[in-house]
Amino acid sequence: MFGISRRELLLGGGATAAASLASGLAASRAFAADLTLPVSTLDHSIVPGTVTQGMMSFAPDGPPPVIRMRQGESFAIDVANGIDEATTVHWHGLRVPNAMDGVPYLTQEPVEPGGRVRYTLNSPDAGTYWYHPHCNTLDQMARGLTGLLVVEDAEDPGFDRDLPLNIRDFRLGGDGQFIALFKARNAARGGTLGTVSTVNWQTEPVYELPAGSLVRLRLAVTDVTRVGTYDLDGGLAQVIALDSNPLPRPVAPKGIVIAPGQRADIALRVPDREEETVRLTLRTPAGPRTLATVRPVGASARRDLAELRPLRPNPVPEPDLANAETVDFLFGWSPEGDEPVPSFCGSLGYTFWSINRVAWQGDTPSPVDPLAVLKQGRSYILRLRNETQNDHPIHLHGMSFRLLRSDKRKIPPLVTDTALLRSQETMEVALVADNPGNWVFHCHVIEHQKTGLTGYLRVEA
Repeated sequence: MFGISRRELLLGGGATAAASLASGLAASRAFAADLTLPVSTLDHSIVPGTVTQGMMSFAPDGPPPVIRMRQGESFAIDVANGIDEATTVHWHGLRVPNAMDGVPYLTQEPVEPGGRVRYTLNSPDAGTYWYHPHCNTLDQMARGLTGLLVVEDAEDPGFDRDLPLNIRDFRLGGDGQFIALFKARNAARGGTLGTVSTVNWQTEPVYELPAGSLVRLRLAVTDVTRVGTYDLDGGLAQVIALDSNPLPRPVAPKGIVIAPGQRADIALRVPDREEETVRLTLRTPAGPRTLATVRPVGASARRDLAELRPLRPNPVPEPDLANAETVDFLFGWSPEGDEPVPSFCGSLGYTFWSINRVAWQGDTPSPVDPLAVLKQGRSYILRLRNETQNDHPIHLHGMSFRLLRSDKRKIPPLVTDTALLRSQETMEVALVADNPGNWVFHCHVIEHQKTGLTGYLRVEA
């Protein structure tokens, strides 16, 4: 266990995080927040003709808002906890100071009912991100606590419209009410799928957009389980970014695999005629399922995709592969005898999974030791080995990494924060350990995360 005090642990494991949090608290008294997120319970219609009770949102009367901030500019968010259990907020994909990362006990204390906390964000990167709780994670996310966050490009690419699409399932019965949020036998396998597919909390929404215009579709899969394959049919379209980072060359929006936590930005040229609709679909064993439809309206603007300016690469440091140290991580089953411990931030009651044969037993004031200690400024190759039959979208907080190679398939050298590790696959990724602190490293199938497939890396000077 750590040779540091509980207070040091709560503030990120060192004086840097403590100083950052202290300065943030002092600043919170000096100026108003740019935005307040009230964590709320509410009743809301998801299935037509019914009202789902016991939902949760970062808004009092509807879906969580899309947060918009600008690249390189500070943005202060006050989170006011209005529910009857503890929570935190994590800013998925943002490279923020450790004290702002929203992980209970590792970077901050849980926000208790009636409590309030300020997060001050300043993203060096542009792109599509999202936010969600990291305390009582499965229950709160499954009930609705997932929202999109957009960091606007410093240079406008030239779109006419920007449409964020929050893609997720809910586990609802025919009466529109929540059914069991997970099943233990599924948590020990691929995870428990939802029953109702939604986009922005709607089933098969139709978006009317100006004919012939250029629209940036921001797809974010905030689901707790589903690894899906998506297609965009109709119009002229290109995938221009994945996981907030521009692609070297655009690709067709066909067969896009997006796992929980991952994102895809699509440049769409809306068709000229109203009868020429565009459909976003999810591939299923029963055939394509329509998630959302774009319908052209009005006279054509006659825009062309060639008019768009290329997205600028984000300033992610490039690893020095020739001098990088390799660190191994095994994602597998939990050793026998490992049991979860009572936690203020909830437990599913099971331990099925582990990283390097160590299972995360719960969010507690005294978590396990780090999986690895990295030196700030050094380059590393992380070798990720999946010994299981199931897919695991592996997410690293606080830093971005580059995909290098796989023993199962050809992978592009993309920069990301969430890599989909397929069944029995070994993948290597590389990063520069440029952000000091304790950074959670976990599977984003939340049942896997909450039943052991979690750990953290420590970056120290």
